[in-house]
Amino acid sequence: MFTGLIETTGVFVGIAWQGKAGKFSIDPAKHWSDLTNGESIAVNGTCLTLEQVCNGILTFHVMRETFSKTNLGDLKSGDSVNLERALCAGGRLGGHLVSGHVDATADVVSFGRKGSDLELRIALPPELKNFIVLKGSICINGVSLTVSDLTDEDFAVSLIPTTERETNLKFLSPGCKVNLEADMIAKYVCARLDAMGLSLHEKKKITMDDLHNAGF
Repeated sequence: MFTGLIETTGVFVGIAWQGKAGKFSIDPAKHWSDLTNGESIAVNGTCLTLEQVCNGILTFHVMRETFSKTNLGDLKSGDSVNLERALCAGGRLGGHLVSGHVDATADVVSFGRKGSDLELRIALPPELKNFIVLKGSICINGVSLTVSDLTDEDFAVSLIPTTERETNLKFLSPGCKVNLEADMIAKYVCARLDAMGLSLHEKKKITMDDLHNAGF
């Protein structure tokens, strides 16, 4: 489990392919002294298992499916990635609950200055329309952000100076592909409504039977 608060960035070193999988290597800007093989680290919001640390370089064994379903397969040597270690029990949840399981990728529509902050606008994948709400949480390349605008085609978030400075989002431009993870609570709510046969787009009076079936 993660929070979407990036701890450091890293430089993508390369991939050593082994059949349909590969050894994925990153040189982090911050070198942790207590890393252990087997722990989880979110790379651009994708939960990966640390396989080895050698001379400060982090190596992960990544399946082909992960490369095809996230933007990790598009990385080139020297590209910047966001890194976050898994949340410790009792730690501060400064962002929102993030699983590290990417729901979809999407293209950047626009990215520019809006006052003292930056506005990042991203195409809205059809499969995430039910999970993204205005003022709700969204994880972009592993960064916990708040939706500031929402249309049928896209949504926007604003980056404060700290986010711009401490993450790789500052390198984005129109056409770049980003990893998206929708709010976990929204996904569970939608799943329960589907199980009850209730459509999010269909107005229906909630009955006591509906509440009982939902576990209340």
